[in-house]
Formats: sequence, structure tokens, C-alpha cells
Amino acid sequence: MRERAFTLDNLLRALFMLAIVALIFVAGAAVTAANIFPGPQISKAIEAGTALYGKLNAQHNVYQSDLWVPQRNDVQGVSVNRGAAVQEGLTLYTTGDKPSAYLIDAEGNVVHEWSRPFSTVWSPGKGDLQQPQPDSHVYFRHAHAFPNGDLLAIYEGVGDTPYGYGMVKLNRDSEVLWSYFGRTHHQFSVAPDGKIYALTHAFMDDQTDRLGHLHNPRLEDFLVVLSPEGEELEKFRLVTALMDSRYRHMLYTVSGFALGDPLHANSVKYIDADLARNFAPGKEGQILMSFREATGLAILDPATGEITWATRGPWLGQHDPDILPNGNILLFDNYGNFSDTAGVSRVLEFDPVTMNIVWRYQGSDETPLESRIRSDQQRLPNGNTLITESNGGRIIEVNRAGETVWEYVNPVRGGPNGDLIPIISWSERLPDTYFDPAIADSASTAETTPNRRKSL
Repeated sequence: MRERAFTLDNLLRALFMLAIVALIFVAGAAVTAANIFPGPQISKAIEAGTALYGKLNAQHNVYQSDLWVPQRNDVQGVSVNRGAAVQEGLTLYTTGDKPSAYLIDAEGNVVHEWSRPFSTVWSPGKGDLQQPQPDSHVYFRHAHAFPNGDLLAIYEGVGDTPYGYGMVKLNRDSEVLWSYFGRTHHQFSVAPDGKIYALTHAFMDDQTDRLGHLHNPRLEDFLVVLSPEGEELEKFRLVTALMDSRYRHMLYTVSGFALGDPLHANSVKYIDADLARNFAPGKEGQILMSFREATGLAILDPATGEITWATRGPWLGQHDPDILPNGNILLFDNYGNFSDTAGVSRVLEFDPVTMNIVWRYQGSDETPLESRIRSDQQRLPNGNTLITESNGGRIIEVNRAGETVWEYVNPVRGGPNGDLIPIISWSERLPDTYFDPAIADSASTAETTPNRRKSL
């Protein structure tokens, strides 16, 4: 009898403790859902801990980052070259294996290289960066070459948030002319007067009624204007600029998983006089941008700080909208071809007034076009289109019929089995006459320079 009472007593105690735990769990869930102390603080601590664990874990092996992907085949360098069908010129590209930019000829020979590890540019106290990723994780996301051989480039650190590390200007010998550590990321644009329009990002934790549906803190994007010498002249907060515009619905319809990075701006283009001539939505001096998470394109006028035009289309996760001479827009649509077997990506040219698609390129079952992040394209003077398929580690040139007339595959391989290929982050075709004679002379001797073949 005494033993039965003891067992019942223990059972009741266990049920009591279980009820206490349940009440604590329910109370915790309630304060978190209601955004009442200490719920949000605990949630942020968990998020911060998860992010820190991810950063530390990513440092161990760069081959597990999105800078390296499995190779599709063992092709290295130029694999297709249809001679006269190819737009003449030199191709400038950046890659995921190191902070370098390469200038190659039509045969894939490297005629010039710029390279500068981030650790040789940055030091503690420069900008708000506290503990950057190791050099193996930092690369040039975008670059711009000047005719005299100078190079402007953006550093990004994979596995870190914010991942924008800054900007550097190098001379033709890769010596640092100036640096800017305002957390630049993705892309920039150089205006005819030499000013630089770049994207930066930072965590923001202010909370207003208008932004109440967004996470707090959240990663927000800014447009900064730099002098030709790298001095910050102006800065525009893009979330509030969009919220103040008649296109604010783009912020209210951001998907749930993007509330912590509601715009994810990934492109900035200065509209000069030539581009403005036939471009109905914008004017000279304004800036065309891409907001990936808002699935939209927008124009900001730096003279007023206002968003003057925005649109959405049949694209998903888009990058790099270019204004064409005829006033149309050409962009890389990373996910828009999701229902096709030729890869999820495509390149679209559309009329921004009628929104009609007038040209498209997508891959084939044999050679799919698929890049879930990054990538860009360029309409060439001969009507062909140069396409950077980042996740394929390749650059292709296609004609209006969609035929590949030139293909270059990153010749670098790495990883435990040597079968991983670094992404090509960005590329551009430049005319043969673009560079001053000193650079052009090095191009003329390119046949003596071997392809960039390497196994890390």
C-alpha cells in the first residue's frame, strides 16, 4: 500500500514538472510571437549564434562555399570559337578562386591580370569590418577597367554577413591607388564625370509603422556616390526611398523568407545621355537598379532621392538589367525558366513600356543555362550577347538565333578530387581599341602567354 502511494506521488510530481515546462514553453512562444521582452532578444541571440556558427564553419573549407561548384565536364579555356561570327575584342572577367581580374583574348590567353588579396588592403580600424574572412574566401565580385590600365573592383567575403567588404582602385601593376570600406557589394557604375555609383549594405534596427512587417534588425541597401578619388559624397537609403514612392507595394509583398533582407539590391547602372536617348522610363543622371527580393527594377533620381519608376516582370531572382540603345532592357533571369528542362535560367530582352518580351535566350537539354545566383550579360555591337553563367563557370557568346559562337570555361579546378570549378563572377567584352597602347601592346603578344590552367 505504501509502495503504491510512493509511485503515485512520483507520477504526480512528474506531471507537475511537465506542466511547468509546458507553461514555460507556451509563455516563451507567446512573448516571442507577441514581440514582448525577452522573446525578441532570445530570438536574435539564436540567430546571431547560428550566423556565427555558419561563418566559423564556412572558414574551414572554401570548397563548401558557393564560390565553387561541381564541374559539368573537363573542358578548360576556349571550347567554341566561330571566328568571324565572334565580336572582336578582349574579355575582362572576375572569378571566385581569388581576388583577380583577367583580360583574355579570343583564344583564352591571358593578356593582363590584376590581383590584390584583401588582407593587403584592409587593416583593423578601416571601416566597420571586425573580423574578415580569410583571403581564400574573398574575391572580386565586379570590376571596371580604365583605358590606362587602372582597375576598380569590389571585394565580397563569402560566408559572411554583411558580405560586402569594400572597393579598391588598382593601377595596371595591381598597386593600390585608393580603397573604400563602405561595405560595397554586387555592382557599381562609373559615370562620364568619373563619379562612382555603388551599392552598400548595413544592418538597420529602427522600427516604424511603415517598416513594421520587416525583420528587426535587417540587412538594408544603400546607394552611395563616390568621387573619382573614392571619397563618399552622398548616400541614399533605398528601403525608405521605395517606401516613400508610389511603388511601396513592392516592400509589402516581399516573401516571408526575405523579410531580413527585403530588397537585396544587386545592380546599379548610371543612365548617361546615350542610354537616356531612347529609354522612356528614365533620364540622364538617374540610376537604374535591380531589387532581387522585391522581384523589381527601379530608377532613383540622385537629384531628389526619389524612386521615379519601378516595374516587375516575368523574372525571378534577376540580375544585371542593361539599357540597350533601342531603349529596351536586357537582364539575366536566374529562375524564370524553372519549368523547362534546359536549365532554370534565361536572358530576356523586353520593352519597358509595353513589357513585351522581344528576345530571349535559354539553354538546351545538352547545354543547360543555369545559375541560381550572380550572372550577367552584355549586348555586343554585332548584335550578339555575351552571357556570364556564374554557376557553370563559363562565359558564352550567342547570336540572335541562340547559337553559341564562343565559349570560355574557367580553366581552374580545385577541391579534394580536383573536380570543382570556381564560379565566374562577372565578365565584359571590351573593344580592341579600348586600352592605351601599353595595354594593347601586351595584348598583341598574347599568343606567348598560356591559358590560366591551375589545380589548387
